[in-house]
Amino acid sequence: MKLDEFTIGQVFQTKSLKLTKEDIMRFAGEFDPQYMHLDEEKASLGRFNGIIASGIHTLAISFKLWVEEGTYGDDVIAGTRMNNIKFIKPVYPGDELHLMVKVIDKKATKQETGILTVWLSTFNDKEEKVFEGELSVLLKR
Repeated sequence: MKLDEFTIGQVFQTKSLKLTKEDIMRFAGEFDPQYMHLDEEKASLGRFNGIIASGIHTLAISFKLWVEEGTYGDDVIAGTRMNNIKFIKPVYPGDELHLMVKVIDKKATKQETGILTVWLSTFNDKEEKVFEGELSVLLKR
């Protein structure tokens, strides 16, 4: 969709993605090698009572699900910023994540382009919000 096709307040819902312990550990092993993501024994003694996904993994999954929704299509030029990122609840192996995405702002920047800002809210399969943040992208008009 082009910038001019979006309306403030418009809401989209994504498909869901289920995380396995292997997914969590594979991502963490490469990008966030901390014990709460990799060491089951040590993690079971911590505040989360077991392995949890990295917040960066949760953010990446949220971005993936939104992009795969295909709403921007080929009209997206580039991401421009992310703001107000909040990791609200831990994500555990077996959690299934999905997003509600709300258009919160749009501004024309040039004759052919503009900035679209959406609010990403990521939920687990218990409908508990686990992540939220603001994403802005440069789009064709």
